Parts: sequence; C-alpha cells; structure tokens
Amino acid sequence: MKKIVLAFILCFCFYSYGQHQDKVDFTKANVYLSPEPLEKQIKGGVVYRFNVLQSVDSVFLDAKNIDFLKVELDGEKADFTATEKTISIKHKFKKGESHKLIIEYIAKPKQTVYFIGWDDELAGNEQIWTQGQGKYTSHWLPSFDDMQEKIEFDFRIEADKKYQVIANGNLLLKTNNDKEDPIWLFDMKKPMSSYLLAFAIGNYDKQVLKSNSGVDIENYYYPNDSLKVEPTYRYTKKIFDFLENEIGVAYPWQNYKQVPVHDFLYAGMENTSATFFSDAYVIDSTAFIDRNYVNINAHELAHQWFGNLVTEKNSEHHWLHEGFATYYAYLAEKEVFGDDYFYWKLFNTAKTLNDISENGEGESLLNPKASSLTFYEKGAWALVILREEVGDSAFKEGIKKYLDKYQFQSVTVSDFIGELQKASGKDLKQFKQIWLEGKEFPMKDVKDYLMKNSSSHRMFYVWKHDEENTFTSSEILKNSELSTQLKLELLKQRGDTPELELTPLIYNDDIRIRQYAAQKMGEMPEISKEFVEPLLLDDSYITNELMLYNLWSSFINERENYLNQTKDVIGLPNKNVRLLWLTLALFTPDYNPTEHIYYHRELISYTSAIYNPEVRQTAFQYLSDINAFNNEALANLIKASNHHSWQFRNYARQLLDSLLENKEQKREIEKIAKQLNSSDLRYLKTKLDFK
Repeated sequence: MKKIVLAFILCFCFYSYGQHQDKVDFTKANVYLSPEPLEKQIKGGVVYRFNVLQSVDSVFLDAKNIDFLKVELDGEKADFTATEKTISIKHKFKKGESHKLIIEYIAKPKQTVYFIGWDDELAGNEQIWTQGQGKYTSHWLPSFDDMQEKIEFDFRIEADKKYQVIANGNLLLKTNNDKEDPIWLFDMKKPMSSYLLAFAIGNYDKQVLKSNSGVDIENYYYPNDSLKVEPTYRYTKKIFDFLENEIGVAYPWQNYKQVPVHDFLYAGMENTSATFFSDAYVIDSTAFIDRNYVNINAHELAHQWFGNLVTEKNSEHHWLHEGFATYYAYLAEKEVFGDDYFYWKLFNTAKTLNDISENGEGESLLNPKASSLTFYEKGAWALVILREEVGDSAFKEGIKKYLDKYQFQSVTVSDFIGELQKASGKDLKQFKQIWLEGKEFPMKDVKDYLMKNSSSHRMFYVWKHDEENTFTSSEILKNSELSTQLKLELLKQRGDTPELELTPLIYNDDIRIRQYAAQKMGEMPEISKEFVEPLLLDDSYITNELMLYNLWSSFINERENYLNQTKDVIGLPNKNVRLLWLTLALFTPDYNPTEHIYYHRELISYTSAIYNPEVRQTAFQYLSDINAFNNEALANLIKASNHHSWQFRNYARQLLDSLLENKEQKREIEKIAKQLNSSDLRYLKTKLDFK
C-alpha cells in the first residue's frame, strides 16, 4: 500500500452527515482499494469518522472473512476482536466524543467482487466489478450491512494504467505518473447505504450527455462497441429529463453513470450515481425492436430517488423501492413509446398477477418474502391506482414532500402513506387494506381503470364480449381505428390463425405484426413458401431466428438457400441467429460438408467464459440436442457448474447431471476432470468419487 495514498486519506477533510443511530453515528468514510485480480483479492484501507451518541464499550462493523493488518483508534493501536462476520473495537466510548478509526486489511471475497476474464486467453476482456445489493459489501469492505446506516463514502482506487475505473460519486483526480499505476479519487457529497457502494475496472470509452438541469450523464461502452452506443442508450437524456420533471425533486447526486459489465447477475443494479447493467443489453439498431435497454435504463435511474435517496428500513417495506422504480419506468416508457404502449403493458402484467391470484398464490406487498413479481408489478399497479384515487396534483405533491422530508433517511410504508394522506386530504386506509395488505389482485379495479383511461381498452372489451363478432385477421388489420397493440391483442384472442390468413400479417407495415406472424408459424405447406420467405430477413432478429428454423424444417430442398441467406446474421447479443445457424448447418449433411469442422469449432467456442451466460447456455443446449459435445465443451460445462450466476449455474448442473447418466459421457467427463483445477470441480466432486 502506498504511503502517499494513506497519508492523503488521513489528512482528508471530513464533514458530518449520516443517520443518527441510537448509540454511534458513523458519518464519513475514506476508502482506499488496490485490487489484485490474479490473486482475486483486495488490499484495502478505510478511515471512518464517527460520533458517540450514548456511552458504549465497543463499536462493530460487518466484515466477512477479512484479514486485518492494522486497526487504529485516534492514532493508537486498538484492541479489537474479529470473527468470520464482524470486527469489534473495544474501548470506553463516551457520549459526545468524536473518533477516527483506521483499518487496513486484505479481503478475498467469495462473492460481491467479481474478477472477470483474468484467466481467459482473450486479452482486453478483463474486468472487476461489484454487486452489493442485499448485505454483501462487507465481503470487501468493513462496513454496515444494515441499510439504515448511511455514510458519506469517498474512494481512492489504484488500478493498472490500461484500465478505466468507475465508482460512486464525482471523479476528482486521476494521478498521472508514468512509472506507477494511477490512483483514481472519487468524491461523494451525500450519505448513502453501503450496499449501494460500487466500483468497476475495465476497458471502457464513454459518451457524455448533459441533462436539462446540468447533470453530467456518462454512458460507458467497450471500445469495439462504438456503433452500438446510440441504440443502447437511446432516449437516455429524454428519460432523465422526464423523471426529474415528473418526480418533482432534482436528481440527488453529482452525476450519473451507466456501465455495462460482463456476466452480471441481473439486468441492472442502481448503485448510487453508477448503474451497472448486463452487457447483454448492448445492442445494435435492429435489436432495438426485439430487446432494448429502455425499461432497465428508466428503472435503475428511478431508484436513484426511490431506494437511494430514501431507503427502506427493512424488506417489509420493499415496495418503496421496486414498486416505485417499476412504476416510474413505465411512465418513462409512456413518454417514449406513447399511451397505448403504457396501458397495454399494464394490462399484460395485470393478467399475469390475476392468474396467480386466482390460483390462490397471491401475496401482500407488505410480505418481506413476496416474489419479485409482487414487489415490482403489483407494486407498480398499486401506485397507478393510488394516483387515480388521490389525483395527479395531490400525488405529485405527496411524492415531493415524501422525498424532501425523508431524504438520506430510511423509511416505512406508513411514512409514505402519511405524506399522501396529508397531500390529498383523503383517508387511504381502504387503499392500504386492498392493495398493500391484501393477497388477492383487485382485477375489477384494474379493468375499471383501463376502461376509464384507455380508449384502446374500451374498444377491446367491446370486441371481446361481442359474441356475434367473427372478425378475421384481415378485418382486424384493416381497421384504422385500432392501434397496433389492440390489433395484436385481438389476434391473440382468436387463438390459432388459419394458414390463409397469415398473408395479411406477413405483408403488414408494422414489424410487430410481422413478428407475431412468425411466432404463429410452424411447419408450412409448399403452397405458403413463396409468401412467407420474405420474413427470413425481416428487420427483427427474433423473426429471423423463427423463420430460419420454420423454413429449414418445412422445405428440405431449400435448406441450402436459407442457410446461405442468413450465414452472416449474428442476431441479438445472445447470438440467437448465429447459434441456430451453426446448429442447422451441422445438421444439414450436404451443406458445405468440408466446413463442418469449423462450424462445430465455432459452436464449441461459444461455451467459453468469454461469452455471457445466455450465449453459453444456448450453445450448450444446441450441442446437447445434436449430441456434439467434445472435451473443450465438457470442460467449459464443468466450470460453468460453479458460475456465480445461480440461474446459469443451475442450468449447467442439470445438464451435467443428465450427461453423467450416459456411461460413455461419464467416462469422458472423468478424464477431463483430471486435467482441471480443484476449484473447477466443486460441484462435480459431489457427483463423482475422485479418490
């Protein structure tokens, strides 16, 4: 650890922020980090300032499996006790005192910090990033798992000069010394919960926008993805400006950053001032219609107010985070895509929630163990209905007063409801009983709301309940009074589409209608070949994938033609078209037979850790379907069974289990296992005897 850095930390000026806890109030933290990726460890130091509110004989911090090199209190060696979970500093702390605590340590985090690509062969793919949501930051920094403890954190991060460093707050300085790796200094002006701490290190460029209110918006991207910046971050400024205006409270942090990372555990995470999101959402313009970043972009940005500025006291109040972020993301999409998009999205989530409720599986929004669907979607619907009940003006006034009153504090549902009652002058007891405490989904309220606010839904319910209406696909599509969303819903209500009625769908001007047509197709008769072929190269990667398989399956004599037409199409970031193409090419004996070895090699390559889990999982599945695993793919599957993403890890384990049921495959797996590191075999050891 560099002495100059530690000296800089020790003389840094401190300011007193933070939530007043019962006995000790930690107000300020200066953190120094020096990641060592090859050892997958972090050398760190932290200086805390705290005030004693009531006399106590010890203070503690959460610290998971951390080795402590030095612990000092007010410049003197401190008496401390460390366990696998905490560090306690023993001292007679008297009311009214202020103290400075210095800790130096080494952390080898088993989770929360992810060292990506350092053992891969592809140079330039290396990353380090964090994911602290829950109670995980204490795996790499002695801190506070309790999200009610809010502190102003500043960072000093040392990293290899080849990489960019991104963290919470404003970049004050990057040291410039050709002989040493630079130090990046980040400053936060306001307090935050430690689960929202984050840093990322990797190879990035950035686009800088400025909001109407003057906030810098930094959109990061990999240097090779410069052509994907616009479609990936499309509408970012519009969303930012809309949310500031709609919420009525200025963006609470110094700047805003968005950073794609590899192998991320979720779609996105709202770290204070620095959203991290999966690089599977870095897209080109064609992919925008199929799967874009707009909703995640708006959702994580909304969290900067709802979750970061005001924070739930515990999971019983989780609606105040996820329901609000989901709702405001929907409003942002309404601003971008229009009213009809908004109301039909609400309709579709309501259908899902109602089905679950009718099956007796409905959940209260105050249940701390409720599902994500409840917290996100039912939570958003609760706000839709609440706004309808109190009116726009009172709703926006209540939101503003709630955020202003409880900024940088922890809150309860009652705190929020109290502010809405004051703003509206209404008793919200019944709303709380039905929408927050109740387990059933109030579908009648939903229908009434949609019928009142959406002309599209009024028309839908009229058409749906007209028993004499035997409308055809052509009649639906020709009706100029119907929106695209309504047309799609009416087409879905019809069930199976007769073959002859596919023609008007295929030649429709709206890409979403054409995509629906592709989804309805299966194996097709010869008579339909000519008019369905145009969809093979339509402006949708999902349509491309569906039609390649449908046409390849239906018209054997044209397989070479279809493969030739699509040989250069990659598809979405999950490489949906390319992976299918390789599989079909391998399964077509007469198609470029001398190239099959290269097609197989390429398909195998997509099982490597340099690709995101979605790509790898599809490649594994296709290899399994055509019985084409080789030693490289099996080795990658064994490693994947220990992946940090539980969804992908579970998939890999299930597939590995199925392969082990085959005696020949089992022997191959046992041979390969002998060539792998012991850490790669954590799961396999539970299945095989390696003695």
